[in-house]
Formats: sequence, structure tokens, C-alpha cells
Amino acid sequence: MSLTFAHPVHLAGYTHPGSGSLTLVGADEQNLNPHNVPVYDEKKSAPVLYLPPLLSSLPANFPSTPSPSENPPVITATRLPDIDPASLSLHKALHYFRPYDENYAAKPYSEAFNWDELVLPEHEGRDWYCVVFRSRRTAGSDGTWLLLYWYGIPNQESGLNLATCIWQSRKHAIAANSRPHHIQAMKLAVASYDVYDLERYVLRKVVGSTGVTIEPFTGGDVGW
Repeated sequence: MSLTFAHPVHLAGYTHPGSGSLTLVGADEQNLNPHNVPVYDEKKSAPVLYLPPLLSSLPANFPSTPSPSENPPVITATRLPDIDPASLSLHKALHYFRPYDENYAAKPYSEAFNWDELVLPEHEGRDWYCVVFRSRRTAGSDGTWLLLYWYGIPNQESGLNLATCIWQSRKHAIAANSRPHHIQAMKLAVASYDVYDLERYVLRKVVGSTGVTIEPFTGGDVGW
């Protein structure tokens, strides 16, 4: 999950106690400075589809996970306070999280990313809470004070964008969304976007399978 708008402070430098977020698509990899416009090597044959996943750091007592050499994720300075075994497995799998192609922002969430390539231990079972933001910025709008996760790389023709958060539980997401900075961003979004849609899903891993599925969120608690 190029950039033509000014960015707010990068989430990797933001201290968020008690965060239960596992990954966030929409992080800026260029020197971790969101105010710099990304510069890409024109010699690259493959298109730049999105900015790399932003993964929360593991608790201090957990060893770090090796990152892939191609398209490695950005790791936050803030650590998760705790993590369960199944979420740890997902955290490791999400190092390889990516969209299928440059049209991912217009696709159903279950078809936009490489969910079918994520492999978790067969004996583990768990649900996680996913929040999806689909947007298209209003021409000329000032996004300086909007939250980071409204950003990815918009489709160069349609202007559509998709950003997503995966949380260890719905309670974690609700707690984060009630903070003042998030409420202010919601107000700014009304004037800054032509398209602004919020979707919610459950990422599910059942015992006996190594894969995951994406299902619509229909209510109730998810995760812890």
C-alpha cells in the first residue's frame, strides 16, 4: 500500500500505549519521514504498488522476526504490550503481506491482498479484527493534519486508495479510535475526501487448516 500530498507524523514514531494493532498498510518507507515525497528508481521493472506494511514491534521478551529481502515491512518503535501464540504466528506471516496488483483498492478486501499465501500453524485457531478505509482525496484538499492510515498510494488513474489495520481484538481498535487525534481526523476527512468508506472484517484462522479467511464483521467481540 505516488504520493502527492503532505503527510502527518509517521506512526512509527508515535507512542501508543496498549496498542493491539498488528499491521497497517500506508507507511512511508523513505527515511521514515512522511514529509518527503518518495523517490523511486526509474530502472525498476516492477511497478510500485503500495507502501510497505507497518508492523507493531513485538514485546521486548520476544525475538525479532527476519524480514523478507524484497519489500520488507516497516517496524514501529512502539512495542505491543503482549501477544498470544496465534497472533505471533500471524505477525510473522504478515511480513510477506502484499496486494495482488495496482488495482487492489477497487477490489473486494478478500481479493485485494495475498491472504491465500499466509501460512499459519495447523493447530492454532484465532479471529482478528480488520478495519478497511477506502478513499479518494478531494482535489486541492489539505491533508496535513490527517492520520497516517488514510494514506497509501492512490491508483494513478482512478485516485482510489485502500488502507487497512489488523487488530488483535475489536476492543483494541475501539480504544484507539476514541482517542482525540483520531476523532479530529474523522472530522477533517469529511471535507478532504470525495470517497470515504469504512469497512470491517474478521480475519479467521481455524484449527486444522493452515490458511486464513476473510469474513464480513456482523457484530460482537472479535479476538481477546
